Amino acid sequence: MDRTGSSRRTFMAGAAAVGGAAALTTTGMTAASAAEGAERSGAAAGQSVAVLGGGVAGLTAAHELAERGFQVTVYERRALGGKARSMDVPDSAKGGRRPLPAEHGFRFIPGIYHNLPDTMRRIPFPGNANGVWDNLVAPPEMSFARTGREDLRIPLPWPGHQGADLTLDDVRRALTALLDTALGIPVHETAYFVNRGLVFLTSCDERRDGAWERTPWWDFIRAGRMSYDYQRVLAVGLTRNIVATKAEEASTRTVATLLEAFVFNALGRGADGPLDRILNAPTNEAWIDPWVGHLTGLGVDFRVGWTVREVKYGAGKVAAVVIEDPQGSPRTVSADHYVSAMPVEHARRTWGAELRAADPQLARCDKLETDWMTGIQFYLTERAPLLHGHLNCIDSPWSLTAIQQAGHWPSRDFPADYGDGVAVDCLSVDVSEWDRPGILYGKTAKQCTRAEVAREVWAQLKAALNDTGRTVLKDGALHSWFLDPGVDGLGTPHPTNEDQLLVHPVGTFHNRPQAATRIPNFYLSGDYVRVDIDLATMEGANASARAAVNALLDRVGSPAARCSVKPLFRAPEIELLKRGDRVRHRLGLRNAFDLG
Repeated sequence: MDRTGSSRRTFMAGAAAVGGAAALTTTGMTAASAAEGAERSGAAAGQSVAVLGGGVAGLTAAHELAERGFQVTVYERRALGGKARSMDVPDSAKGGRRPLPAEHGFRFIPGIYHNLPDTMRRIPFPGNANGVWDNLVAPPEMSFARTGREDLRIPLPWPGHQGADLTLDDVRRALTALLDTALGIPVHETAYFVNRGLVFLTSCDERRDGAWERTPWWDFIRAGRMSYDYQRVLAVGLTRNIVATKAEEASTRTVATLLEAFVFNALGRGADGPLDRILNAPTNEAWIDPWVGHLTGLGVDFRVGWTVREVKYGAGKVAAVVIEDPQGSPRTVSADHYVSAMPVEHARRTWGAELRAADPQLARCDKLETDWMTGIQFYLTERAPLLHGHLNCIDSPWSLTAIQQAGHWPSRDFPADYGDGVAVDCLSVDVSEWDRPGILYGKTAKQCTRAEVAREVWAQLKAALNDTGRTVLKDGALHSWFLDPGVDGLGTPHPTNEDQLLVHPVGTFHNRPQAATRIPNFYLSGDYVRVDIDLATMEGANASARAAVNALLDRVGSPAARCSVKPLFRAPEIELLKRGDRVRHRLGLRNAFDLG
């Protein structure tokens, strides 16, 4: 998902595919003796780094650099944590409570992630042996919410998993939905989809990077020839709802790589933990604020409200950065090294012609595409009888995904801790489709006003959930709503979104840059940088920052241990088949399982 945004974008794909942090040691750094620590500090002594952006990529880069003794300053235009942060609903706090918690979109940290969880383990949190990583909890189930049909409820078992308490009616509905979906997708279509999965699974990297990167997911699985349910569940449900891109355009390499990783996660292979994990409190409370506090303790200097305007190139390197301070005055900032950690749509605005000429991969970033995937939260005066996990409204025109949150926050008493004491829960919803007409006004989300967006999303949720004899969402229980403030100008000819999401149409992989540039003191990190997980996610942002720090260490000849960058799991028994496919590929032959 992310979709950095997107990490929340990936939660359904997996189910469909069925030390102490207080120490300053790092994975990828050996258990540091005092002598090694002194050596690292000595190697970095006097070396300053300007990190441009304070999202997951920027904070990760600052973390790795500070642990190695560099002098780090982070410049962030708005708020630390970027798209991953939670935020306060203005003027919502009453009676000594905290403001209602809101967010750009709900967070999701699946078991296929390894680099981000490693960082989380190294962020101290009171009472947690494994830092903020111990704040992750695993929802026991998820669902495909069908409009006009029973919802498909899917358990997510894992060691220690406690299944949901089900009534006889719940069991009846679950079995009805299972049979309905099974009968809705003909057997031959299911067999064909499985075969396409085997084709990709056994395809060599050359075939994946070439043919499958050029092939849209819709075409790869022949969705245009298949049934409605096949299209909604296996095509649209795994792309527009999850990866925030159109099935007709999304790269097969991107979508299928994700599915492959989740299959292994579900089988317990190469996983950091359960398929679906979320935080046990609002994101800033459970993760971002402790992280910033830890980095401050390591000597990182944060400048919030500072907007990067231009990365200036001269004498074969980055000479300085022009940054606008909180008062709107331009400042020229110099450092020994610069890590650009902003989202690509913001970063590329700061790269002038001379900088781009010095490294052609910067210009290729102009070909990377972004789209809208934005969150809205509904605050309820009574908890809705929803399942204890994520739901995917796969028939909704605006491709809605959602989760009711308070039940996952065991250390929080929602009405006692937040808002005015009347709201008891938060239904957090992501809207992935902003260019398709809705069901109330016949307008796209971008054509609606903010209030119309809220009413339309609420109506689509009710259409998906109140459709089989139960009233799950009640109008009378709606306390208030909050739409991401990064969206502006809705209902006007020129709406804007400050927090867009990198999407992955065919060919995207070859335009994604490396973390190391040809400019000797300039590095890239962010979810658009090429790393093993070919998806704009918090994991990708974290891995790219590690790669950027490693490139910096290589450039300066530092003796410090390099950051570990763990790739997605590869099953050894499948690698043998992929080697066989490499031979076939080089001979111009199709994959052995490819029936066309």
